Amino acid sequence: MTEPSLLSLRDAVRGEVLLPGEEGFDAARKPYNLAVVQDVRAVVTAADADDVAALVRYANQAGVPIAVQPTGHGASGTAAGAILLRTGRLDELSVDPEARTARIGAGVTSGAVNAATAPHGLIGKPGSSPTVSVAGYTLGGGAGFFARKYGMSSDHVIEFEVVDATGEPRKANAEENPDLFHALAGGGGDFAIVTALTVRLHEERELFGGTTFWPDSRADEVFAAFRDVTASAPQELSVWVSRAQFPGGAPAVVAVTVAYLGPETDGRVLLKPFEAIDGVLNGAWKALPFEELATITNDPVDPGPSVSRAELLGRFDAGTIAVLLAEPVAPLLALQVRHLGGALTGARPGPRGPVAEEYLVYLLGLAPTKEAGAAVAAKQAEVVAALGDAVTGGKLATFLGATDTLADTMAADEAERLRGLKKKWDPQGRFVANFPLGE
Repeated sequence: MTEPSLLSLRDAVRGEVLLPGEEGFDAARKPYNLAVVQDVRAVVTAADADDVAALVRYANQAGVPIAVQPTGHGASGTAAGAILLRTGRLDELSVDPEARTARIGAGVTSGAVNAATAPHGLIGKPGSSPTVSVAGYTLGGGAGFFARKYGMSSDHVIEFEVVDATGEPRKANAEENPDLFHALAGGGGDFAIVTALTVRLHEERELFGGTTFWPDSRADEVFAAFRDVTASAPQELSVWVSRAQFPGGAPAVVAVTVAYLGPETDGRVLLKPFEAIDGVLNGAWKALPFEELATITNDPVDPGPSVSRAELLGRFDAGTIAVLLAEPVAPLLALQVRHLGGALTGARPGPRGPVAEEYLVYLLGLAPTKEAGAAVAAKQAEVVAALGDAVTGGKLATFLGATDTLADTMAADEAERLRGLKKKWDPQGRFVANFPLGE
């Protein structure tokens, strides 16, 4: 039954409003990760930034919180009891090739930005999934394919356009509302609703990459080569290594994912230790147009249920490799190690300081049932425990899991600063982030 307090919501906004019990409501409230349940009061797809402001004013009068999810990626269950705001219609995108900047609406996806910037020989700082919103990814910092050369996506924001907790439009940049700019540059979406952002682009002309697969019986050779390659890799080279157990009973595989900002000839020289390993099953590394960046991993574009956990590693030595190879992958779908380092180790704007750790382990499993999800979580805990003190306890915001908070991604003094900014910019707690700071 529809809440009496929400019956007037359609009079307040021009965008689509779906309420419990109405056709389409259940589909609209689902996040990308279908293992997360979102028991929200309503789903609003804002028509534009003015509509976002109108919704905030309405929510203030009704005393109802707002959870913002452009595409549903990153949901953690915190939206319960809130109005779920979808910003997919805020899809304006303009590229200024001369200034090397782009103004990106809150609903614009990473894939759309790649397609718009590539014809100009320019790139943003994308992740692997083309369906993730640039705004959401950047609010979490964003450490994607080119982070070793360019740092986090949030490092390159010039300005955020937002609606604040009073329903007023504002700008946040280095001169105007700099404290809010600091909070939003990797500090999550807990302070204001971003309706657009302007970012710096970078000139790049060549991309070499893809994913190559071997049988899992070659995992010891592949992981050893990964350690050797990443020990001296230039900042232009990003390499991930994965053990995967795909559904359907197929044998487990080991894979190497590559994204290199440079010519194919140089890339192949850097990857020689892998090319010496026999038994390739399929896949290839090749020169790619930037518009085809997403084909490097072919991340799924359709929602599904999963459980993930990520940990930063203070070392990646023979003992660490032995742990990661000791047991079968199942019930995990993938056990992946990503090479970090490079520009990520430097200072940056926003609350997330230098990332000292040079490796991240990412553990992902499917969760079609609660029992399957519990088995995946238990396997993740087992792997992390076996890694021992190689796990530092540090986190990246775009890799947070069910038991993490945003405070895990930053120093204690920065977390305390952000708590103060939350009280300043959203004293009533009107906005609910996927991963709040916690106490």
